[in-house]
Amino acid sequence: MKKVIVNDKMQKGYEYFLSKQSGKDFHPDFEPELTPKEMLQLGVFCGKYMTDCEDEFPKSWFTDAKLSPKKKNCDLNYFKIKASMSLSYWISKGWIYNDDPRGWFQWYCRYYMGRRINEEDERQIKRWKAFKRHLGAVKNNCKKKDFNCRRKQRQALLHWAYDSRKI
Repeated sequence: MKKVIVNDKMQKGYEYFLSKQSGKDFHPDFEPELTPKEMLQLGVFCGKYMTDCEDEFPKSWFTDAKLSPKKKNCDLNYFKIKASMSLSYWISKGWIYNDDPRGWFQWYCRYYMGRRINEEDERQIKRWKAFKRHLGAVKNNCKKKDFNCRRKQRQALLHWAYDSRKI
């Protein structure tokens, strides 16, 4: 098992272990359509999400990533629209796990890399599956590949590793 030590703006000295091969051995109910690298290249979270995490994750994830280190820039999002709530909102809802203070995407990146925390993995996969309802809303209300229809919902789906460019 490989140990990862995290020292970024939100965590100092946090350690976790990678028990699975990167990108492999996912829970059978968890089938994301996009990798973290693909998400960062497409443009998610207004470019601000991972700007201080390059030491934790593979350098290749940041090649061609649409990032904005100084401040959010929603023009970097694939659908050029803000589609997420603030971190303080997520905290107030109790959706943030202490080990992943940035939320679902941080959990997904670490899960993708090979970290497993059974109870938390199950909780996050359940949240991911619940978000799929937005795919149905886009399919039922938009013509296929009409990217001007429900742009905010399409962007939010990208944030959850659903490839809304296909619908």
